[in-house]
Amino acid sequence: MSTPPAPSIPEAHAGAVLTIDLDAIAANYRLLADRLDGAQCAAVVKADAYGLGIDRIAPALAAAGCRVFFVALIEEGIHLRQILNDTGDPELVQAEIHVLGGLMAGTEEAFDASRLVPVLNSLDEIHDWRAYCRQLESPLPCDLHADTGMGRLGLPAGEVDKLVEEPSRLDGLNILAVISHLACANEPDHPKNGRQLEAFLDVRLRLHQGQACLANSSAIFLGPEYHFDMVRPGVALYGLGPVHGQPNPMAQVVRLQGKIAQVRDVDTPQTVGYGATHQVEGPGRIATVAVGYADGYLRSLSNKGTGYVGDTPVPVVGRVSMDLITLDVTSIPAHLCLPGAFVDLIGPNNPVERVAEDAGTIGYEILTGLGRRYTRVYVGGAGGTSGAGGA
Repeated sequence: MSTPPAPSIPEAHAGAVLTIDLDAIAANYRLLADRLDGAQCAAVVKADAYGLGIDRIAPALAAAGCRVFFVALIEEGIHLRQILNDTGDPELVQAEIHVLGGLMAGTEEAFDASRLVPVLNSLDEIHDWRAYCRQLESPLPCDLHADTGMGRLGLPAGEVDKLVEEPSRLDGLNILAVISHLACANEPDHPKNGRQLEAFLDVRLRLHQGQACLANSSAIFLGPEYHFDMVRPGVALYGLGPVHGQPNPMAQVVRLQGKIAQVRDVDTPQTVGYGATHQVEGPGRIATVAVGYADGYLRSLSNKGTGYVGDTPVPVVGRVSMDLITLDVTSIPAHLCLPGAFVDLIGPNNPVERVAEDAGTIGYEILTGLGRRYTRVYVGGAGGTSGAGGA
């Protein structure tokens, strides 16, 4: 991700600025699509495009060539359909939107009205969707999800067996894809990957329905045997590394800058923050920054997180509170740490994965937890640089 200058925005009262690079997202989509040999590259945009704003990111992915999207919930699908309709582009109006969470009772008409594709996870869901299709006398599209080892949603082996034994259960359905999901794809040497691949191949051999779709972001890097007809990357689109222990090939998408609210001189025996968990050991300076756990800067980063002033790291000292963090800026020249200056909390020197490691979590949680109080600035894309207020 190219490093924009410290933001000059009309919202001078902003406590922090989250910059989201739409060109980086488009580049990541193209990088993944280029790894495929004829397979289609879909995009997972659930959870508000992993916390970064589906209203801006879905059109950017569409401009990069994406025509198939996956979301988790029906309401996400309805919202995405409206976004794509509003573009007025006939191709995007017809784009496929698949809903991974399945068909909840009473939602059939809503799926139909927004032209959403339910991912059917059980025999009961298959029965209900088929009944709705028969009522309309129209074979509406759907996917079948076979559980090959994740142990969450999806048809367990016994229900797949019933479909094979009683193929009439699928009569009247327009099955677009049979999908499954790998449990350990980000660990290339994990034996479960091969076992799930074999199980999926068996399901495909016996069902003979639709396209095959198995690979998420990480599985794209396991090799072409995992690609089948379509892949559905998610987190790699947003800049996170797809494979543990390997260099991250993805462009960085987000930069989070917190504004310094106050700087004060400290000395022993002073302490900093709730619980007095940081003891000042000598003369120094503490910068208070207007970001806290209410903004998704996790409390587990207390006395562990790191910010950057330029290329110089400054440690988080004391507990992360709801609205504020405190950083030891003793090593930084005073003129670079005045109130109103910005500190990088996520950025070129401190990517999402490193923040997650310091917090004892995963990058997914950091991204999806980025708060709504940040002033969001989108750079790149067809419209160039633009602000989105506090969205």
